[in-house]
This record gives sequence, C-alpha cells and structure tokens, in this order.
Amino acid sequence: MKQKSVLTRFLNCNILREGKIIKEDLWIRDGKIVNPEQVFYDEQQEADVSINCNDLLITPGYIDLQINGGWGVDFSFHTENVEEGVSKVAKELLAHGITSFCPTMVTSEKEKYSIILPQIKKQQGGKHGATILGVHLEGPFISLAKKGAHTDEFIMNPEKGLESIREVYGPLDNVIIVTLAPELPGALDAIKGLTNLGIKVALGHSSASLADGEEAVKCGANLITHLFNAMLPFHHRDPGLVGLLASTTEKQVFYGIISDGIHTHPAALRIACRTNSEGLVLVSDAVPAQGLPDGTYTIGPQAVSVEKGRAYIAGTKVLCGSTSALDECIIKFKEATDCSVEYALEAASLHPAKALGIDNRKGRLNYQCDADFVILDPKTLKVLSTWIAGECVYTAPK
Repeated sequence: MKQKSVLTRFLNCNILREGKIIKEDLWIRDGKIVNPEQVFYDEQQEADVSINCNDLLITPGYIDLQINGGWGVDFSFHTENVEEGVSKVAKELLAHGITSFCPTMVTSEKEKYSIILPQIKKQQGGKHGATILGVHLEGPFISLAKKGAHTDEFIMNPEKGLESIREVYGPLDNVIIVTLAPELPGALDAIKGLTNLGIKVALGHSSASLADGEEAVKCGANLITHLFNAMLPFHHRDPGLVGLLASTTEKQVFYGIISDGIHTHPAALRIACRTNSEGLVLVSDAVPAQGLPDGTYTIGPQAVSVEKGRAYIAGTKVLCGSTSALDECIIKFKEATDCSVEYALEAASLHPAKALGIDNRKGRLNYQCDADFVILDPKTLKVLSTWIAGECVYTAPK
C-alpha cells in the first residue's frame, strides 16, 4: 500500500514571493510547495502537520554559485576523501541558509581534475547537506594578466575549443559552470561547445574588451565571474566586461559579486545593482578558511594566509577569495546598498537560479517549486532554520 503523503502547513508567516513579502500560509507536500486552494476546494483536505511561524520570514533557500571550500576543506587541493570533504562543507552550509551550491575548483594541474571531478557528483540535498548542483570550474582557461590568485604554470588557452576543454577536465557530466576568458584563442568555440552541452559559461579572469564580451554572449555565455575583480577596470572608451551590465545584448547577463565588505567597495556594489538589478548574483567565493580562525590554509596549489578575516596568497597582499558565508554577504550587501530586504534575498536565491536556468523549481516559493527555504528573523536576517524538500535540515541553537 502506498504511504499517504504528509501535508504540512506553515501558518502566521511572511513569505517572500515574486519580489514581495506577503502574509500567507505556506503548504508543503512531497517536497513541493502546493496551492492551498487546490487542497481546500478540489481535495477537501486539512493539514496533517501545522507549524506556527510566529510572524517569522520565509525566503527561498540560498544558492551559492561560487565556493572554493570551507571548514578546512579545499575542493581544488584535497584529493584524498574528496566525497567526505564535499559532504562536510555541504553539511556546514545548512547553518547559513544555503540549500544548493556549486563546489568550485580553481586553476589546477591536469591530474587534479581527473581525480577530483569524478568524485563531486550532483546530489540532492537533505539532512546530510545542501544540494550539489554541479561543479564550477574556474580556470585554467584564463588570462595570465588577470590571473588573480591562480597559478601561472597551469594557465592555458583553449586553442582547440571544446576539445581542449575535454583534454584538461575529462568527462563533463558533473560540471555546471565553466569560467573562462573570452579573448583567448579558441575561447568562442569552447563557449559554443559548452553551451550546447547545457553547461553555463561565465566570463572572468580576463582582459577582454566589451566587444569580446558581447561576442562571447552571442556564443552562449550568460555569466560574469566576480564582477570588478580580476578584469579590466571600467574605462569610458572601452568599459570591458563591466560594460556588459549596460550593453545591448539580447539576453540577460548575470554577474556574480562578492559583498564580503572586502572585495568590492560599497559604491561599486551600488553602481552594479542600480545599473543592472536583474543580473546581480551574490556569491561567497569562500575559501577553505571559511568558518575557521586566522591562520595558514590553501587554495588549490597555493598557500593562503588569513589575517583579520582577509585571505591573501601567502607572502603577498593579493586577495584570494573570502572567508564569509553567503548569509553574511546578504546582510553586508543590504547595508552597503540600502536596497530592500526582498532584493537582497532574491540576489542570493532567485537570481542564481535564473542564471542556471532552474528557476522553474528553485529560487522561488511558487506552487510546484521545490520546498527549499529558510526561516529568518525578519529584523536581523539571522538564519533560524533551513529546509530542503520540505524537511527541516538545520535548526539554530536557542
């Protein structure tokens, strides 16, 4: 006999839906959000479980498209117990309201990809940890001039297009995003090939002109990796990749931005969100030091020194990712831009879902969407509990 589906009602709650916070109950069944009218009038059912939210705020679960590791785990470096390391990070992320993420590998030696990539499989989340949407590969097909914290000796051109990509990465089944520099030889062919496979292409670590960027978008790219960082600064005669925010491309270009209070000046955050509000995607770009005290860590093959929460390539003042989780970035972004709560929260949920083309099931609290959500204190935006497929996977200590 088929087991009866449990119908759960969250009442006395404020829900973020389609850019507005509304006073409405949230109904969940079989891991999906259901229409209460259908339940009342068509099925004539009552809730099996009712949860009183006492006027708390329910927002779609956060989605982090760029995270290099955390809690001592380096997705690009640790080749032993890869699955165990990814699982550890996935579990820790639940406390930060992150229900889905893209483990990110930075530029690495070729052998690392063949060992690590097959072991980071796409996986549905639950109490064991956040959903793994797929790997984000950042490099090695980037500009030497804009390498940032990436290692020179492993950087290369995708001269043979998709063939070059496959030669380095191997099978692409577990990959969801590739960051590359569009001005490199073979890059446009690589973008077309990756797009045809359903893999999203982000432009970054690049000296590209605006024309290069626009051509890449025509070929299928739809993202920019950590806007302002590791790219040409805005210039009025050629605004570079930053110019894509206001270019006349036919489709929406999304752009990741790090609002940890270190990587991007508050004025730059305001310029970006006022210029292209729909495309802004908050990312943590967190490194293995996330969640840990100052000290010495790694990012890929490089040593990292964390001083007062700032992560630098050891012996330099070159920033190499953040130590902040996405929930902290949301709060800092709202403070810096004075934007609405609704906008700040959607920049970490709906916008990344749109960038990946999965907003029909994630990033929204619409009917039939996955019941991935976070219950927040409406004043502080502190995460009180995290839910995946309608199951409570994290509760904050009292």
